[in-house]
Amino acid sequence: MKVPTILVPIAHGSESLETVCVVNVLRRAELEVTVASIESELTVTGTRGIRLTADRRFLDTGGQRFDMIVLPGGEKGSEALGRHAPLIERLQQQDDDRRWFAAICAAPALALAPHHLLDGRQATCHPAFRGRLPKFVDEPVVRDGHVVTSQGAGTALAFALKLAELLAGIEKSRAVAAQMVA
Repeated sequence: MKVPTILVPIAHGSESLETVCVVNVLRRAELEVTVASIESELTVTGTRGIRLTADRRFLDTGGQRFDMIVLPGGEKGSEALGRHAPLIERLQQQDDDRRWFAAICAAPALALAPHHLLDGRQATCHPAFRGRLPKFVDEPVVRDGHVVTSQGAGTALAFALKLAELLAGIEKSRAVAAQMVA
C-alpha cells in the first residue's frame, strides 16, 4: 500500500509551532512529509526567531504529486506563500484534482482566499482575518470537501490529528494522540 505524501511549504515568517506540530504529528502517523522552502535557502526564520530547515526547495519538488498540501500560518509567511506563483498553481491543480489541501492561522485568509481556493466553502482562520474568508466558521478545525482549515497555534494539534485521520485513518490518528497524551 502506498504511503500518503504531504507537502508542507515554508517561508520566512511561517508560524514555527504550527509547522513543527503538523510535521511531527504526520510523521508520527508514518506518513511521508516533505518540508519545502519557497525561499532560495533551505533554512528559513519562522516566527519567534525559530529556524526551520526544509528537506528541499519547493522548486525541486518538480512535478511530484502530493496527496495533501498543508500551509502553516504566520502573517508574513502566509503572505509569502500567497505570492509564490508556483505554489498557487500547484494548489489550484490540487483543487482541480480534488486532492487534499489544508491551511491554518493566517494562511486560509492570506494564501488561499485571494486565489479563490475557498470560494463557496466554509472555512476558518485566525479570528483577526475572519473578514477575508467567504464563509467564516468559528470552529477550531473546519473541513469542507477536500479542504481543511484551522484557527491558529492553539488549534495546531487538533488540526494535525484531523489531517492524520484523513490520510491514515481514525485508528492511526487516535494511536498518535494516545502516544502524545492528547
